[in-house]
Amino acid sequence: MAYNDQLAKRIREQLKLFPEEFTEKKMFGGLTFLYKGKMTVGIVKEELVVRIVSDKMEVELLKAEVRPMDFTKRPMKEFIYVSPEGFNSEEQLLEYIEMGLEHAKSKIQ
Repeated sequence: MAYNDQLAKRIREQLKLFPEEFTEKKMFGGLTFLYKGKMTVGIVKEELVVRIVSDKMEVELLKAEVRPMDFTKRPMKEFIYVSPEGFNSEEQLLEYIEMGLEHAKSKIQ
């Protein structure tokens, strides 16, 4: 599976705004960005994949451009897909990256 290379470039530019260090890994047939080994955001085809804390799932899923990540044909816990309409602006993309980083930090002991 391919992923949107332009979106990967946009994410890389946004990650430069953070003091944290991120790594990249191919996952889900796409590309993911990790903080200390924990996934934050990723790209599958044209969609953004975001790990978010449980407390935010309900609100995020109310957005028209957001749906549960069902890569395995079942919704995956604390994962969402965001269609391209949901991250048109750099501000929207940054918001999702921040959510992903929040999730990663919550999982680090």
